[in-house]
Amino acid sequence: MKRVVLGIDPGIAITGYGVIAEQDQQTLVLEYGVIRTAASTPFPQRLRALYDELSALIERHRPDAIAVEELFFARNARTALNVGHARGVVLLAAAQSDASFHQYKPVEVKQAITGYGAADKRQMQEMIRLLLALEAIPRPDDAADALAIALCHLHTTAWSFKNKD
Repeated sequence: MKRVVLGIDPGIAITGYGVIAEQDQQTLVLEYGVIRTAASTPFPQRLRALYDELSALIERHRPDAIAVEELFFARNARTALNVGHARGVVLLAAAQSDASFHQYKPVEVKQAITGYGAADKRQMQEMIRLLLALEAIPRPDDAADALAIALCHLHTTAWSFKNKD
């Protein structure tokens, strides 16, 4: 049975996404990248553009699950608020799909990918490259983070999924 997971690293300027599939104990990267919105664009239109791009991505891949990193407190309240708005758009797009929705703490993502909850960005990116058999580390960082979130979901749910058959 094939499982498709969409991982999302939300942000207002840059939202990373990664779509992976697992079939026959093999994990494949279907697509990854970023959705960018211009700072010169009015805020409501930036949110609309993000929603439209996410909706198209969900329609194209029809994921079984959508995974997002939990919002953590940022030093800059404005940045945290803008990420919160972007997360709201992600939640709306997810809710309008048939996919299940899951959230993971940053430490959970690091633990699932590297086995070490305090792994640094370089370690995470190299493990993503290795685990997904990519020739190079995915760029930009937001796309690599989204792939890590998707892979975290696959690793976290592998046992329970296999026992549903």
